[in-house]
Amino acid sequence: MQTILLVEDKDSMAQMLKETIESSGYGAVVARDGMEGIRILKERHIDLVLSDLKLPKKDGIEVLKAAKAENQLTPVIVMTAFGTIENAVAAMKEGAFDFITKPFDTDHLLLLIARALETQRLLTENILLKDELTAKFGAPKIIGKSSGIMEVAQKIRKVAQGKTTVLLLGESGTGKELFARALHNLSPRGQYPFVPINCAAIPKELLESELFGHEKGSFTGAETKKIGKFELADKGTVFLDEIADMELSLQTKLLRVIQEGEIERVGGVKTVSIDVRVVAATNKNIEQAVEDGTFREDLFYRLNVFPVVIPPLRERTDDIPLLSEYFIKKYCAELKTSSKKISKEASEMLMGYPWKGNVRELENCLERAIILCDGDTILPEHLALNQKLSPEYSLKDLPAEGPLEDTAKEATRIAETQRIVRALRETKGNKSRASELLHVSYKTLLTKIKDYGIES
Repeated sequence: MQTILLVEDKDSMAQMLKETIESSGYGAVVARDGMEGIRILKERHIDLVLSDLKLPKKDGIEVLKAAKAENQLTPVIVMTAFGTIENAVAAMKEGAFDFITKPFDTDHLLLLIARALETQRLLTENILLKDELTAKFGAPKIIGKSSGIMEVAQKIRKVAQGKTTVLLLGESGTGKELFARALHNLSPRGQYPFVPINCAAIPKELLESELFGHEKGSFTGAETKKIGKFELADKGTVFLDEIADMELSLQTKLLRVIQEGEIERVGGVKTVSIDVRVVAATNKNIEQAVEDGTFREDLFYRLNVFPVVIPPLRERTDDIPLLSEYFIKKYCAELKTSSKKISKEASEMLMGYPWKGNVRELENCLERAIILCDGDTILPEHLALNQKLSPEYSLKDLPAEGPLEDTAKEATRIAETQRIVRALRETKGNKSRASELLHVSYKTLLTKIKDYGIES
């Protein structure tokens, strides 16, 4: 539960706001003066501060400064009386997220709180990603040294400084979102939110609300106002993944947003101006979709201002050692296991594999290998690449001669191996929990792990 510090010296107002905050699912801590508010900020974790400007002992500006001293990302909303707007503007200059003038509508306050907390989450996510890349490379940049990836990186750097719409094209798993994040981080918008949304993962009847928000009562279940992704990304970047899967009716509205720089919430009667950069991506042939009539030609030309084609991993095999090193270090840290290296034989196997799932498949393979490797060296058997459930690797391993009924046995072995590996991955190697997921006894699971050679 997210905790809000409420700094308000008027008892009736403090009680009303506390009840409003708690009824919306947040925790509330009340301070009756600025000094008490500052003390609470130093003693416990606070997700958001809602403070009056005029307070006993220490004023709201001092509370704001204390909050930012503890955590620069903590959003602070200041409350002010009608006649003291100048003070509110001063608070904004000190880093307040926003201000609200008394008396105010509680629905508007809750909307402001939700927006502030979501913006904080997105900023934190972006900073963590930037720190992760910076820790290894000294600056936010893309992992790889192949000519194909260097060409992509050069294009990303060139286009980052402006507001040009970018269309990322590439197979599933090539890392289109990572490239979009890198573009955002390298741009002047890097300090503002990066908001990704997968257009194919959200039901079409809900996607418009996710993108543009909705007003209270605009449809069944819309009990409160909702801020959409475009508003949350104000001054930052919206990443529209799987854009080719968007419904035609919504494509029309998206085109208007890109052209006019304003959105209209579902059920709303007024427009809201926004300042966002749009980066879109697809793994489909979007030009063919235009010809087929499933994608608007005018929207395609709006998105295709600066297309960037991301090569599949099989065309950038020089990057596999660097990517492998990165993923091994990443998952050794996440799984809290000792450092591991990869054997020459295992490395050669990675270099020769076709990687239909691209970088995502490589990442999953190495995470699984770290779970299965008990020693300090990842061996070919830990990769389990010959156990992939794909035509090349399931059928190729079957003997040309022998009883036909053996095919069913071998297919069962491959399928069960995949299920066991997936269960071990999801449970971080916990065999007891994995046996529960697979609905088999612990003893049966151990036997199959041994028989199938999943662990050396």
